Amino acid sequence: MDDILLLIENYGYIALYCLLAVGIIGIPVPDEILMTTVGSLTLEGGPLSFGTSFIVCFAGTMTGMLVSYYLGKTVGKPFLYRYGKWVKLTPQRLERAEGWFKKYGIWAVVFGYYVPGVRHFTCYLAGVSGVALWRYLLYAGSGALVWCLTFLSLGHFIGRNAPMIAGVVHHYLGLCVAIIVVLAGVGGYIYWRYRRKRQRSHS
Repeated sequence: MDDILLLIENYGYIALYCLLAVGIIGIPVPDEILMTTVGSLTLEGGPLSFGTSFIVCFAGTMTGMLVSYYLGKTVGKPFLYRYGKWVKLTPQRLERAEGWFKKYGIWAVVFGYYVPGVRHFTCYLAGVSGVALWRYLLYAGSGALVWCLTFLSLGHFIGRNAPMIAGVVHHYLGLCVAIIVVLAGVGGYIYWRYRRKRQRSHS
């Protein structure tokens, strides 16, 4: 991640655009972490502008989505299964994304942004499936818009409120751990009772 931040520091928005484009195509780039970090750099006095960062992130994402769509449309599924591993498109991940695409259709492109191991592949499968370009742009663009805005805003909010968030986490950390432990215990007990009851009913 330090190398990625160094690229943005040296090349600014051009690096941000290129990183998101190749990240969508399948090159291992931590897209969400990248955008959240960029969002934190858009605070007042920071090196980046929120509006420009959003436009650049959206443009980079859509470039990657279009490249992936056209690759899927031109090379087809057999090519992806054979050579996709070079850009992390392993057969297992492709099968998982294909299952999503069969179940949800073009909506998988929208929701796929938020699912690790799916986002990079639904766009290829949209091209393979012959989805009309205008329809693909509508769904992919809607998903990209919300996705980029979500993580940029998250980084901006965290950056602005970092001292307050850190104070709250520190103050309530013990309480949160205690609540989690209690809930886990209660859940384990309920599950144990449920399993025991089922065993008795089958005996």
